[in-house]
Amino acid sequence: MAVGSRKKLVVVGLGMVGIAFIEKVLKLDARSREYDIVVIGEEPHLAYNRVGLTSFFDHRKVENLYLNPQDWYASHAPESKLGYHVNTLVTKIDSENKNVACSNGDIISYDILVLATGSDAVLPRHTPGHDAKGVFVYRTIDDLEKLIAYGETQKGTVGAVVGGGLLGLEAAKAMMDLQCFDKIKLIERNRWVLSRQLDQDAGGLVVEKVTDLGVDILLSKRVGKIITDENNSVAGVVFEDGEQMDCTTICFAIGVRPRDSLARSAGIKCADRGGGIIVGDDLSTNIPDIYAIGECASWKNQTFGLIAPGVEMADVLSFNLTQAKLHKPRVFKRPDLSTKLKLLGVDVASFGDFFADRDGPSSLPVRAARKKTDEQSAVQAVVNGLPPPAVKALTYKDPFQAVYKKYLFTPDGKYLLGGMMIGDTSDYIKLVPLVKNQKELEVPPAQLILGAKKDGDDDGADLDDDTQICSCHNVTKGDVVNTVKDGTCKTLGDIKACTKAGTGCGGCMPLVTTIFNKTMTDMGAEVTNYLCSHFSYSRADLYNIIMVKRLRTLGEVMREAGNDGGSDGCEACKPAVASILASLWNRHVLSRDTHGLQDTNDRFLGNIQRNGTFSVVPRVSAGEITPDKLIVIGEVARDYNLYTKITGGQRIDMFGARKQDLLAIWTRLVDAGMESGHAYAKSLRTVKSCVGTTWCRYGIGDSVGMAVRLEERYKSIRSPHKIKGGVSGCVRECAEAQNKDFGLIATEKGFNIFVGGNGGANPRHAELLAKDVPPAEVVPILDRYLMFYMRTADKLQRTARWLEALPGGLAYLQDVVLRDRLGLAASLEAQMQELVDSFFDEWAEAVRDPAVAARFRQFANTDEGVDTVEVEQDRGQTRPVYWAKEPAAADFKGLRQRWSATAWQPVIEASYFAGADDTPNGISANIKRGDTQLAVWRVRGKYYATQQMCPHKRAFVLSDGLIGQDVPSNAPPSPPPSPTPSSSSAPGEGAPAAAATATKEPCGDAKSPWVSCPYHKRNFDLTSGACSNDGELSIATFEVEERPGDDGMVYVKLPPVEELDRELGTARWMVKKGEAGEAPFAELDRKIDFRGHRAKKPGVRPMGDLAMRKPVQAMAAAAGAGGCGGGPAMDW
Repeated sequence: MAVGSRKKLVVVGLGMVGIAFIEKVLKLDARSREYDIVVIGEEPHLAYNRVGLTSFFDHRKVENLYLNPQDWYASHAPESKLGYHVNTLVTKIDSENKNVACSNGDIISYDILVLATGSDAVLPRHTPGHDAKGVFVYRTIDDLEKLIAYGETQKGTVGAVVGGGLLGLEAAKAMMDLQCFDKIKLIERNRWVLSRQLDQDAGGLVVEKVTDLGVDILLSKRVGKIITDENNSVAGVVFEDGEQMDCTTICFAIGVRPRDSLARSAGIKCADRGGGIIVGDDLSTNIPDIYAIGECASWKNQTFGLIAPGVEMADVLSFNLTQAKLHKPRVFKRPDLSTKLKLLGVDVASFGDFFADRDGPSSLPVRAARKKTDEQSAVQAVVNGLPPPAVKALTYKDPFQAVYKKYLFTPDGKYLLGGMMIGDTSDYIKLVPLVKNQKELEVPPAQLILGAKKDGDDDGADLDDDTQICSCHNVTKGDVVNTVKDGTCKTLGDIKACTKAGTGCGGCMPLVTTIFNKTMTDMGAEVTNYLCSHFSYSRADLYNIIMVKRLRTLGEVMREAGNDGGSDGCEACKPAVASILASLWNRHVLSRDTHGLQDTNDRFLGNIQRNGTFSVVPRVSAGEITPDKLIVIGEVARDYNLYTKITGGQRIDMFGARKQDLLAIWTRLVDAGMESGHAYAKSLRTVKSCVGTTWCRYGIGDSVGMAVRLEERYKSIRSPHKIKGGVSGCVRECAEAQNKDFGLIATEKGFNIFVGGNGGANPRHAELLAKDVPPAEVVPILDRYLMFYMRTADKLQRTARWLEALPGGLAYLQDVVLRDRLGLAASLEAQMQELVDSFFDEWAEAVRDPAVAARFRQFANTDEGVDTVEVEQDRGQTRPVYWAKEPAAADFKGLRQRWSATAWQPVIEASYFAGADDTPNGISANIKRGDTQLAVWRVRGKYYATQQMCPHKRAFVLSDGLIGQDVPSNAPPSPPPSPTPSSSSAPGEGAPAAAATATKEPCGDAKSPWVSCPYHKRNFDLTSGACSNDGELSIATFEVEERPGDDGMVYVKLPPVEELDRELGTARWMVKKGEAGEAPFAELDRKIDFRGHRAKKPGVRPMGDLAMRKPVQAMAAAAGAGGCGGGPAMDW
């Protein structure tokens, strides 16, 4: 924001709360720069740690207590971000003219005024002798310096501290550290010390421990008079009970009083009893643009002498001044008064509602509060006494170790309300969140004190050998383990070929890989995570090589990092390299250099479906869409007869688009202002949202607004695997953010950020990366997280598996992303920003490029279109029939020897393949010959021709598959394996990538390339037709040659058309209705008489009651039979 338009924020008070507020505003306002800050401090020092005053006696250097060094203030001085005045007292507030007057004559104007004037130590002025020499309070550096100077003159005497609270014990420690006094005596009016934090048992234990340290404690004593000598110096005290005690120095630590005189004189309302500037839930006073925070503020007739509530006030106010435009304003709520201190060497802590057993619970968790308790009348209360509080205490006391713990629970033991601990406070950090979050306990109460009962290790990740891990082919864990152990399978490729695991939907591959790796490791075999036989590097290693050496093509990558510099790779490494290139340089995936590396989905910018058609999915950021765009989607779906469905990601899928129609469809969508939804890509899919504060009455944050911003930021960016996000507007979690790769849940303080979650075959709950993140800081954190994942993840590794395999797990990720342990934050943010700034819509560019448009044809030699799978009507829409149960197991490769006759036939102009030798996958064509579809390739100067149909699912798609080529036996030796996490790290990362996943996969016969079917990766040799990973399958191959000297055509040696169609014709092999057997829900439909979408039955009366005859009769029959149910048993 420009200098002239920035607001002036003036803070009166440079204490711990004031500086906390300033730090938070500087951080939250760093990007928008709405404020110039001026702070005015009365003391001559910069903000210092008042809680750590005791340490001043050790070093006597006030600079050691500074919360920020002086150069920190100087670093924020440029552009007027922060100006400061010390040793300056504000004497007047002029709220009409919006300025403050200072004792030095300065007048400082403000737009926003924040009072953080703190409090003064209480000195009992009604006590005779309170003004004597040797009477001190314990509050400021000035107080300590006076106490030190006076103590030096009183060596060998008795020093006294009045007050046995937190401050009193601190003062006693300080006077001991002076080493001037022969004895320190602590005077407390109650029966035990720390009476505001501890019960009598706990306080008594503290008394014992403090006494052992050499402090005399006098309990139940009140000072009635201070005895003075002729010089008005302290000589002793007289207690109210008449007893007398000699001493020369007295330090009062009996409480504090809010400093509100400045506010009172300005007409700002202050509390009559106890004092304090009255503030609302937003910390505002009765005068506009004036706020109060910290010990000077009175909220609901309460002031707080602890630092934590003041910092919470600073949190709320700084958030509202800087973030309320993007989020619901925060309110100050009942603060957490939990404390954990080391007083005179004694560990002391209290947390939550620590006096709930004495005073009754101040509040209960919602579910616990709903449970009704027996009420009694006033008479019963007189006769029986008041009922006990709705609390149960669990107490542990160890007199030998001087440990005391008391935890308070709801009567059912399901919720922890609060507690206290002496001697051992190690569980404090674990217990406080349990109280704050008010979540039901997952363990019995005793475990919180005594620890969990250990009956041996429980490895829940272990699976029995008969556990099914691949549902497509009914493969068990034992099947995989046994094929590895008997030597049959030594690679993941072998596992796929032998067991068929992973060759169906592919969803089981992460689990199959894990089982394979563990079995290999158990056998002492080496397991690596190389991409394939073409590279002896992991994806993370290769990513860094490509980034550092700035490689742009597969050829360059092969020459620099491949095991065969001249190879074109295979179906395993090509998409991985394509993804890396896209995530680094962000060139269009259909560009000439990278088009041949893409899987079929990316190659045609749509998910290929069962019948060879594609899905069309426009982006609907956060699920928010206008009626006009909905109408266009509906018209497109109607005009092209597309099956439509609302997805789980809150957008609309249109299925059944023919390849040759994609350009026309997307032209209409682009013209209507829509973009690619990247449903086909390994990139951001969606950021799901609830309506949040946009509409919902429960909303805390603007979940739609945040989700739109995140989806618009990260759309189109390629990553190792697909990424999904979610943003929920409150803890009701309607957007299911905690099962996403990244998820946000709005809190009153901002957003909780969760990472590493996903659904799928192996669901994983996301983990909490950061809490209460202000909206302005969400993006930098996600930038770092996503970019670190993109740099270090393995091939096709979801964020869930990546986080599980990351050494150090979530804690390490927090070090990298939040604390910048590796010094990569700036690099990660800069790289993400470059990708964001280079955005373009892939479909908008594609429809404008004639060269790209030419690829969207079903056949290269004709404009005809042919259906390859029959369709049927289902619930009012058209869809392809189910796949046949069995593959086409005919001996297609033997057809070459069985043709009755063959002849060379021209099929396509050779110019179609121009430039094929310079592309990584060559150029392919689908040729229509009669009713037969043929696939023709030119790869590295040689032509190949096969049938178009993959026999596995009888899908006519082979020309769209990736070409693979094995590493020849004379290839140069592999580089050394990737360094292990303990020895080294990826270049520039300082951290390992992901866990090992596989050894080198076999890639087929080195003498001939193969094509990998785009559906389920069946690999067919282009010369022999054999399938390398499914011995039951094969394809027909044909001789092919180019005749440039004749007519410039490509010729294929083919049998007569009738014979060709009889063996390979589309009509013969297209999947037809009924081949899959009975419909999957036929039995269910008969059972429930399902007929489609339901309507009201004749005779149904919406305002009448149900008859409820049959259910009652069935219950009666069951009771008469002596059972509790009458239906058939269910065996599942």
